[in-house]
Amino acid sequence: MWFDSWGDLLRVVLVGAAAYATLVALLRVTGKRSLAKLSAFDLVVTVALGSTLATILLSADVSWTEGATAFVVLLLLQLAVSWTATRVRAGRWVVTAHPTTVLRDGVVDHDALTAQRLTEAELRQAVRSSGVGGLDQVARVVLETDGTLSVITSQQLGDGSALEPEDR
Repeated sequence: MWFDSWGDLLRVVLVGAAAYATLVALLRVTGKRSLAKLSAFDLVVTVALGSTLATILLSADVSWTEGATAFVVLLLLQLAVSWTATRVRAGRWVVTAHPTTVLRDGVVDHDALTAQRLTEAELRQAVRSSGVGGLDQVARVVLETDGTLSVITSQQLGDGSALEPEDR
């Protein structure tokens, strides 16, 4: 239970180092998008990569070659989905969540909060975190596609073009 053999430990060190180096190299080749928190699919790929790395490290039944192949498959799928999402409008709507306005001109949209499973306390916290003391000073709070809340004060609203197509 505490120790099986030196050979097992050596395997973890050697295969782990090779798998880690392979993953880092593949992530560099596939670009910054592979590490972004832009969509649910990106999150799934990130979790799957971590799980694959852990499996390569801890399971003697999985060779480095099998793990590297799994990395390549996951990253190729992520590239295919991100390529489709950037070039095909229907693909973008399937893969990427849509921004949702949860506060407009100081008025909380309770239906939007409920639909997005947010509380008014979380909304108020986001407003406070942005350095604003009153909801009346806020033009919009938008739940972004990555799950963050963007707070836009009335002074920052400008022509509102950054809110398109959500608000206009």
